[in-house]
Amino acid sequence: MNKSKWMKAGLASALALSLAACGTTDDAADTDTDTETPTEEKTEEKVTLNVAALESGYGEEMWNEIKDSYEAANENVELELTLAANLEEVIRPNMQAGDYPDVVLLSVSREEALPETLIKEDGLENLTDVLDMKVYGEDVTVGEKMLPGFTDTLVTNPYGDDETYLMPMFYSPTGLFYNNGIFEEKGWELPETWEDMLTLGEEALAEDTYLFTYPVSGYFDTLFSSMLYASGGSDFFESAMTYEEGAWESEEATKVFETVGTLGEYTHPDTVANANPQDFTQNQQLVLDNKALFMPNGTWIVGEMEDAPRADNFEWDMMAVPSFGEGEDRYAFTFFEQIWVPSQAENIDAAKEFVTYMYADEAVNIFADSGAIQPVEGSTDLLEGQDEKFYAIYDEGVLPAMGGFASTEPVPGVSISEELYEKIDSVMSGDISVADWQASVVEASNQLRPALK
Repeated sequence: MNKSKWMKAGLASALALSLAACGTTDDAADTDTDTETPTEEKTEEKVTLNVAALESGYGEEMWNEIKDSYEAANENVELELTLAANLEEVIRPNMQAGDYPDVVLLSVSREEALPETLIKEDGLENLTDVLDMKVYGEDVTVGEKMLPGFTDTLVTNPYGDDETYLMPMFYSPTGLFYNNGIFEEKGWELPETWEDMLTLGEEALAEDTYLFTYPVSGYFDTLFSSMLYASGGSDFFESAMTYEEGAWESEEATKVFETVGTLGEYTHPDTVANANPQDFTQNQQLVLDNKALFMPNGTWIVGEMEDAPRADNFEWDMMAVPSFGEGEDRYAFTFFEQIWVPSQAENIDAAKEFVTYMYADEAVNIFADSGAIQPVEGSTDLLEGQDEKFYAIYDEGVLPAMGGFASTEPVPGVSISEELYEKIDSVMSGDISVADWQASVVEASNQLRPALK
């Protein structure tokens, strides 16, 4: 893969400024690098390290290469890989029996909510010290190498303090993906506001094309978050993520709920039936077949649908989420996966050492060859062509957005993610009104507020 520079200083600064309101205020990377750290005592005894990773659109080959390269670099460690698309179903029974993997690559905001459960149960190892550790095989700390802002969010620091429990991994700008070919063919202009978007929806329907589809309702996590940012800015987004009283019933939130409800009128009728783990690619195929114009997704969609049939002159492209008014800010939510260590893992020190290797140049190159980009300085120098174009979205006046819900003590029967995202299928099908949907989210927020950690 040829190298071509992508990450401009403006993006790094924008990320740092935008994310400051979404998590901690101190940069965990700004530490004294002369401090004695665990990396100065490399693994000496032979250790078998169990690494469990989600098998996603990036494929499994990169993890096999990581295994070979790390074992070659650290002869005292043997990696035992567990790779699965349904990773929660594979490792949860073992964990319940007391057999924990040492390292897990599995993100929050998935239906099974495994990391969220462990966060509520204080079941994750504190990885703040990893930021001060030297990257395995290199003379630089993890914190020094990482892009600004990525460890200043409620995703990585779920307890709302300076302590990092989930380390950021592969990141991707997200937005609304579409076929640029049909826009050129029809002479349609890309919508900049939601008013433009719905006007285009009418034009498309007149030509038997629907405006919108989505793979599964969980993909609204990035879309809805971008819309919250666009509606009220970063301070408002943080108030919603921390269950601030009145946030979810405010004018800013109502505007977002009602817009999603209206979007349902322009959503392809097969979407809800296909919005499940078995059939979601059929919804993605709707865009490839020009049966739907837009869908929320990330840059991995290109590889995921690489072998799928498509319309003539099909060309993947991505745009930021529309603004709510002409000239107002537009956002592209920055999705990133997370790697973490269960607090009951058998080999915690060796696990932390392995996590530092995730940010080594050798590992970054292996991941990049599969399209998985790490949040470290220079990683996107490895991009070319279409991927380079996607990641350059922040150079075009689009603002980055990042963050997630604050952690709470367990509240039986209450999950704001379920209320917010899983009910979207019922909203789209007309089984639940927008008002009832919003009310359920408000109720969940009110119940979680007293339980904030």
